[in-house]
Amino acid sequence: MQEEGLTVDYHERTKGSRHLTEHITFWDETLRDGEQMPGVHFTAEEKLAIAEKLSEIGVEVINAGIPVVSAEEAKTVERLAHAGLKAKILAAGRTVPGDVEAIIKSGASQAAIFVAASNVHLRYKLQMTQEQVIQAAQDTVSRAHEAGLFVSFVTEDTTRSDMGFVERLYSAAIDAGADRVVVSDTVGIMTPLTFRWFLREFARVVRPKDWSVHCHNDFGQATANTLTAIEEGVNAPHVCVNGLGERAGNTSLEEVVMSLEILYGVKTGLKTEKLYELSQLVEKLSGVPLPANKALVGYNAFSHEAGIHTHGVLRNSLTYEPLQPETVGRKRRFILGKHTGRAAIVERLKQQGYEATDSQVTRLTELVKLAGEAHGKGDTEQLLEKYHSLFEEPGLKEEEFQQLVKTAGIKARKAPKA
Repeated sequence: MQEEGLTVDYHERTKGSRHLTEHITFWDETLRDGEQMPGVHFTAEEKLAIAEKLSEIGVEVINAGIPVVSAEEAKTVERLAHAGLKAKILAAGRTVPGDVEAIIKSGASQAAIFVAASNVHLRYKLQMTQEQVIQAAQDTVSRAHEAGLFVSFVTEDTTRSDMGFVERLYSAAIDAGADRVVVSDTVGIMTPLTFRWFLREFARVVRPKDWSVHCHNDFGQATANTLTAIEEGVNAPHVCVNGLGERAGNTSLEEVVMSLEILYGVKTGLKTEKLYELSQLVEKLSGVPLPANKALVGYNAFSHEAGIHTHGVLRNSLTYEPLQPETVGRKRRFILGKHTGRAAIVERLKQQGYEATDSQVTRLTELVKLAGEAHGKGDTEQLLEKYHSLFEEPGLKEEEFQQLVKTAGIKARKAPKA
């Protein structure tokens, strides 16, 4: 057990500068943005299994997907909406009438209606004026609101958008019936300091009563930025299990939950002891292996080899662990290898019922170190080669695409005349 009073509570000292809400609603995007990670595809059964586990641990909002994407996606969203889960099922769509009708038809109780807001998106992707975007947002939000859905209005690339346009667009959406508004750092350009400034400006001009943030991890800032947003009063952060998502991924569910629980002293209400179980499920069904050093759920997160660390943890786990591994459903591991010290050897012998003299322990420690130095990497090189081949060309291979081109009856253009 960790002893109380052994940590310096910096967050307690800085509590006056934080504006946390009384209740934080976790909005999970694993089944939507997480599935948009290249090469990831969940079947209807897999989505249901993940949704059931998310609901079981206490996640309140689950984005089941975008019904208009395909007939399969529409059926899956409808299945989750009628699965009787405690979590609220949300479906997403663009500011396009057909998308909203598909959301309504799915039976989802919540809708996330999104549109891009930055000049680069308006000019090159949407090819729409600001006024056209505002009108489309008003029409679709109003339709979803009139259908009795809880409506969240989302803009892509909010953090690279003109604040004047942001104010007009969100104000129009709120007037049309949006219950919640979402700020997106779509390409992960914010840092905690710049995001704090942006959110304060956003709050000043939009005055949201219920708001979310959607952060990407392009520069490794997603969790830090999401926590900054929560400090600024955001009450419904977007998260993804294992940090799945486009490019470098999204804010990690487990990182935000445990940061709030351990570092901020906030009771999230989630069953944290089931986080590793959830992580393992998503790893298996997504086909995306966890990095060994992934925070909290990575295989080495609670593993120790260095003699100094092992000795400290055996005396008191607080020396090199900020939380008990059982808190997230993990177990502590002591790895034998080049860096192993006497303490780990003594502990291993004790667990296995051996008795040894000091000289025998010293000798065994030397042997373990030598064996660790000589120990090869096994099949790691081959496994990495296979792993890289999977992700260098995820999804359909080029030869598969060419076969589908032929099946579709498409012929190559004739080479232009010289």
